[in-house]
Amino acid sequence: MRILIIGTGGMANNHATEFNKIEGVKVVAGVDTRPEQLKAFCEKHGIEHGFASLAEALAWGEFDAVTNVTPDAAHYATTMPVLAAGKHILCEKPLATNEAQADEMAAAAAKAGVVNMVNLSYRNVAALQQAAKMVREGAIGEIRHFEASYLQSWLTQPAWGHWDKESQWLWRLSTKHGSKGVLGDVGIHILDYATFIAGLPVDEISCRLATFHKAPGDQIGEYPLDANDSATMQVVLGNGALGTVAATRFATGHLNDLRLRLYGTKGGMEVLWERNVSTLRACLGDLEKAEWREVEAPVLANIYQRFIAAIRGEGAADPDFARGAQLQQMLDRAEQSAAKGGLSLKV
Repeated sequence: MRILIIGTGGMANNHATEFNKIEGVKVVAGVDTRPEQLKAFCEKHGIEHGFASLAEALAWGEFDAVTNVTPDAAHYATTMPVLAAGKHILCEKPLATNEAQADEMAAAAAKAGVVNMVNLSYRNVAALQQAAKMVREGAIGEIRHFEASYLQSWLTQPAWGHWDKESQWLWRLSTKHGSKGVLGDVGIHILDYATFIAGLPVDEISCRLATFHKAPGDQIGEYPLDANDSATMQVVLGNGALGTVAATRFATGHLNDLRLRLYGTKGGMEVLWERNVSTLRACLGDLEKAEWREVEAPVLANIYQRFIAAIRGEGAADPDFARGAQLQQMLDRAEQSAAKGGLSLKV
């Protein structure tokens, strides 16, 4: 199976590496408007063809599926032609930067009849998948309350690089460069993390956003630092359960950690992804003792393997564009709520 990569930035390296590991799969071409970066990327991964535009790649057409690793604001413009060409596609998250475009992309994908998936990478976490399975089996009963957080600290330390000097971080702080801030960047992950495990839709959402002063004039070079840095949300699930969701880049002491505590009528569970380690703990059975134990979670296929399996008819295309559109709707309502001072809005 032949793969075309659109966009050859940092995350594209993961895509190329992982797809090339799969038996019978080969990345055959890349697309990027930056000729030097495209050339270096293709040489690094042994990719034979490079194109300066998507139109040129589609005219060539010698590929079976596409992985879209362009910046968030470019997802819609680069995905729609791929769907029109009838090619299977994996798109980085978020699917789009607004609900209308995400809905249009999901509808176009359904009409095209191709495999379509969104790279919500934490679906690969073993504890997440096992927790979702247990919830659907009724292990913790009816869900009543939850607490979820995505904690990063790259605005307080340089573990991943210097945010004030490198474009790969600065663009994430600038709405001018297509960023939706921490809400769009990682808020989408924690919303999916919580609601996928709970197995319930979101009925209402309220949100507050904060953007903190980080540089003189709140600007560095061409980058105005106006995107949100922290988000807190109150969420009502479809069954009336109430929960909190938070995302921040100022969680000093946490490099990249996700946490979910989910409480039901028959038990509770804690789903962690901390320091790249997946952990699932549960309180089940004799609830009077309030004893928590670790639950084994088997490692499952990653998003790249699942995408190829779905094309081969060997698995489900999940999460798909329809899920991406649902999450974009949540993000839009959260952003709208913040603009109204945290007013609760129906989703």
